[in-house]
Amino acid sequence: MALSDLLYPDNPKRKQELINLHQELLDCMSTNFHATNELAGVLNEHLGCTITPIKMRESSTVKENCEIIIQVMSEIQHQVQKIDSDMKEKLEPVLYQKLYDIKEPELEKIAIAQRVFSIIFGEATSTAAMVAIKLLGSNHLTLTVSKLIGLLAQIGASVLGGVSITIIGLGLEMILHAILGAVERSQLLTAVRSYEKHLAEFKAASEKYQCAIHEVTSLVRQQVQ
Repeated sequence: MALSDLLYPDNPKRKQELINLHQELLDCMSTNFHATNELAGVLNEHLGCTITPIKMRESSTVKENCEIIIQVMSEIQHQVQKIDSDMKEKLEPVLYQKLYDIKEPELEKIAIAQRVFSIIFGEATSTAAMVAIKLLGSNHLTLTVSKLIGLLAQIGASVLGGVSITIIGLGLEMILHAILGAVERSQLLTAVRSYEKHLAEFKAASEKYQCAIHEVTSLVRQQVQ
C-alpha cells in the first residue's frame, strides 16, 4: 500500500471511483463512434459521400480520440450543409422554402429533393431523397451534433484529456502525478468531480445524438425493405 493510502485511507476508494467513471466515459464514447459510423455509412451509400469509418485507438489518449470523432462529425455537418447549398442553388426559391416548411407534406419534400439529386447524380432513389430531407429538416440532429462536438472539445481540453483510454496504472498516474499526501487527495477529489460533471453532460447529449441517428437509419432500413 502506498504511503498516501496509509495517510488518507479514502484514496483507494477515490481511485476506484475514478476508474469506474473513466470506464463509463469510454463506453459512452465507443457507442458514439458506432453511431457516427452508422450515419456516415448512410451518407456514403445513399448520398455519394466518402466519409471514412473511425474506430477508437486504445493506444491514444481521451483527447486524441475526442479529436477523431469531432473530425468526422464536422465532416458530416459539412456534407449536410453541402446538400442544403445544392438544393438552394438548383431549386426555385419557392420550392427551396417548401423543404423547410413544417406544413408541407414530407412526400412532396422528398419528390423535390429527388428532382435535385437526379440532376446531380443523373438518377436518384427516393431513399436518397428521404435521407436528405430527414437530415435537412432535423433540428434535433443538428443541435445534438453541435452540442456533442462542444462537449468532446471540453473533455479533450480538461484534465481528463491526457489520460490514455486504456485503464492501467500509468493512465491514472497521469492524473494523480504520483503525488503523496494531501496534494494527491486534493487532485483525486478534483478529478472525480470533473469526471462526474463532464460525464453527466456527455451521457445526456450522447443519448440524444444516438436517438437522432437511429431515427434516420431506421427510416432508411424501412425504405429499402
